[in-house]
Amino acid sequence: MSSPAQPLAASLVQSVDWLAIAPPTIAAVAGLVVLVADLFLPEHRKALLGWTSVVGLAAATAMLLPLLDGDRSTFCLTGDAAVCSYTADRFTLVIQFLVLGGALLSALLSVTALKDARKELPEGEYWFLLLSSAAGAALLPASRDLATLIVALEVASLPAFALVGLRYGDRKSSEAALKFFLSSVTATAVSLMGISFVYATTGTLYLTQVADRIQDVDGQFHTLAQTGVVLTLVGFAFKTAAVPFHFWVPDTYVGAPLPIAAYLSVIGKAVGFSGLILVTVVALPSYADVWGPALAALAALTMTVGNVGALRQQATRAYSAVRLLAWSSVGQAGYLLVPIAAAAYSGDAEKSIGSTVAYALMYGAVNLGAFAVAALVGRTKSLNRVADYRGLYASSPLSALLLAFFLLCLAGLPPGIIGLFAKVTVFSAAVDAGLGWLAVIMAVNVVIALFYYLQWTALLFRAPEGEPVKHRVPGPVTAAIALTGVLGIALSGAPQLVLRFTDTGLF
Repeated sequence: MSSPAQPLAASLVQSVDWLAIAPPTIAAVAGLVVLVADLFLPEHRKALLGWTSVVGLAAATAMLLPLLDGDRSTFCLTGDAAVCSYTADRFTLVIQFLVLGGALLSALLSVTALKDARKELPEGEYWFLLLSSAAGAALLPASRDLATLIVALEVASLPAFALVGLRYGDRKSSEAALKFFLSSVTATAVSLMGISFVYATTGTLYLTQVADRIQDVDGQFHTLAQTGVVLTLVGFAFKTAAVPFHFWVPDTYVGAPLPIAAYLSVIGKAVGFSGLILVTVVALPSYADVWGPALAALAALTMTVGNVGALRQQATRAYSAVRLLAWSSVGQAGYLLVPIAAAAYSGDAEKSIGSTVAYALMYGAVNLGAFAVAALVGRTKSLNRVADYRGLYASSPLSALLLAFFLLCLAGLPPGIIGLFAKVTVFSAAVDAGLGWLAVIMAVNVVIALFYYLQWTALLFRAPEGEPVKHRVPGPVTAAIALTGVLGIALSGAPQLVLRFTDTGLF
């Protein structure tokens, strides 16, 4: 005799679309493989862990190809198949490509960095933490409920704290990790409080259901809902390094191993911005009058403070090259915020969000390329000052040409056509949304940024002081520089390819 509980239990069993969740799953499994293998491998064979990680990230990235056919969802409500916790749509796939591809390039840089570190960095722990963070970062853009979103955000963030402070006996590294940890934990606490308020007023965590129910909140809960929206935004502003929540960025980038600074500059931003897009545009479109002006003000403040901070860097100061890239990344975060703010005012929110995605792809490729060349120069110039790049063309012509190309892309100047194209896309998103004042502030900031990018570029081709130091380029670093260079040049030759990603599939 069958129990009446059996049909109910059967209805709660969810089928899993393994293909849809393959990219983050492969990264997570590779991390577990590396963790276990580290226990058994002798010291002289630890390098195998790095190449295992590279292969795992390459496989995770390759698994995005079968998902291009159409949207796939899994972990859905049994009573409503349209409400799911995980969705692999075009937006998800583009951000996952950026995250996993960026993690792969960071892994290639890490192979050489760990070899040069001479046991200062424990290899097994390093690779496990990097793969775990990449798995969380790949999960986040697919998250369609607030619980999964926060879990993914923390899985991406927590290993990153440890990676920043992993270098044995390095006071600078420990201080950077502590600053990063305290700021991120504060952001998480604020986000969780905001999300709890949103849940209290809507009774659901699914983004689409939140969007429907939060419009009809009882009058007595209206203030609670507004407070929840504001606190959630503040939490994600920390994650995106928006001003005034950016104070941890320069010291963290300097204290971290250089491949991890590169990882945080691109993957950390992709995680923060994809989470911000999902919370604002998907879950809280009816509160656009709250988050729209707030994000517009944050965008103006962030790009201005970031570019002025980069402008103030002294070429002879220790680690000034990394600090300049750190402040530059804060300024770039301001540009990335512009289209999200514009989505609150625009009649075509999808196009606005597509502008952010397109800009993120450009920024990811060229910023990782700039960090790859910085990693190369840092092998012989441990202080990694901007002044150390003087005469790089004489000692390493191809590296100098590519770094010049990457910097011109970030500045938005030819031949970095993709950088110019991405900035015009963001600029037009602001103008189309009626945010003329924000477009003017962006134009002023682009001019400010031109100065320090061109100053660094000119330095590459000056006569070197003394004999030029030949830079021996290891294979993994060569691969990272070449991949970013090919991608940047290909997109500059055919910038219309980026337009294919403006249809995010979120709506």
